[in-house]
Amino acid sequence: MAIKVGMVSLGCPKNQVDGEMMLAALSGEGFAITNDASEADVILVNTCGFIDDAKKESIETILEMAEYKKTGRLRALVVTGCLAERYQKEVLDEMPEVDAVLGIGSNGKIAQSIREVLENGEKMTCFPPKSCMPLTGERTLTTPPYTAYLRVADGCSNCCTYCAIPMIRGPFRSRPMEEILEEARKLAQDGVKELVVIAQDTSRYGLDLYDTLMLPELLKQLCQIDGVRWIRVLYAYPDTITPELLEVMAQEPKVCNYLDLPLQHASKDVLKAMNRRGDQQSLLHLVRTLRDKVEDIALRTTLIAGFPGETEEQFAELAEFVKEAQFDHLGCFAYSPEEDTIAAALENQVEDEVKQRRQEIIMEEQSLISSSRLEKQVGKRETVLVEKKGERPGLYVGRTQRQAPEIDGVVLFTAKQPLLPGQFVEVELTGHTDYDLKGHLVSAEQ
Repeated sequence: MAIKVGMVSLGCPKNQVDGEMMLAALSGEGFAITNDASEADVILVNTCGFIDDAKKESIETILEMAEYKKTGRLRALVVTGCLAERYQKEVLDEMPEVDAVLGIGSNGKIAQSIREVLENGEKMTCFPPKSCMPLTGERTLTTPPYTAYLRVADGCSNCCTYCAIPMIRGPFRSRPMEEILEEARKLAQDGVKELVVIAQDTSRYGLDLYDTLMLPELLKQLCQIDGVRWIRVLYAYPDTITPELLEVMAQEPKVCNYLDLPLQHASKDVLKAMNRRGDQQSLLHLVRTLRDKVEDIALRTTLIAGFPGETEEQFAELAEFVKEAQFDHLGCFAYSPEEDTIAAALENQVEDEVKQRRQEIIMEEQSLISSSRLEKQVGKRETVLVEKKGERPGLYVGRTQRQAPEIDGVVLFTAKQPLLPGQFVEVELTGHTDYDLKGHLVSAEQ
């Protein structure tokens, strides 16, 4: 009987892709994949270790899965992902329930590692170089069958002072374009209609391989693939957003009028302390340029409140920027000091209560902005990707191209005819809540 493996994958879409590749590798080696943890012989926890909340979630999940040694048939609990890579010895020392801790460089040998743990019955650690982590391979999708993340690079070389990603994932490394396009074609053949292009710094794609920024060319090539309807770009770094990229976004109908810009702050001095460039004026100019060059573009950003040394005046500058920029989607996080980063060692840390208050102020303002931006959509007819049935008969949940999966709002709409997940339909938008749109079906594809 095949050994049953269950997986819990936490954190960002990039980590999710790692998990999908490990699932495919395990299936290819004869393991049976199960979604029922009580039936699993092995549970693999693919952890996140980016910020405190993510680390806590990873630890809680590991301990929760360990309970299946008492209540299920669990023989081995294996921890991999960013938390494992970052806290190598500590994971095994502090959680005796864990049987193996594997760094990201061992992802390509996950089947072999699990067999060794089961056969030897001994605790195991394995931490090959980060560069050994495969970026290309078969995947078992954990997203809905009509949407898939397409990772074009891994790691990061920006070295922001608050961020541990370069330590965890290593320097930025792009995938060859031919490999990405081959994967995208296979995804399309398997029924994927929406490709979400991701990396830690997506707009930097290709610079390390081709000595030039190649995201515009990659997007043009992706647009030639039959079956793909939407191509969405997440995590575009401001410094590498070029006129060529905007031209492709404006001219290619398959490229969603949507861009995720992780800006983090707007004060020049705070950005400098973060080892980032720009100021309020340059970032506002970027936002205006994006809206001028790409019709009806939806913009998302993430911000950090309470960075070490952030004064009330600098925070006020951030709040003013939020009001001026009018982002469609925005997430603000209270600064979280990460071990071994430059920012964590700074003396002028902001008190937790102050950080939290500033984060709440930004999000309260964004709630008003989001509602206002949604109001401007009311009365329009939009193409909507159906995701699932709603909570009552005749109600459906979907997304427009202005809404990324899982992180943005949705469209709640009524239809008198049955619809299927992955179907594209035309919806008239008639109202909204704080973050979601409402509407009714106009027509459906046959």
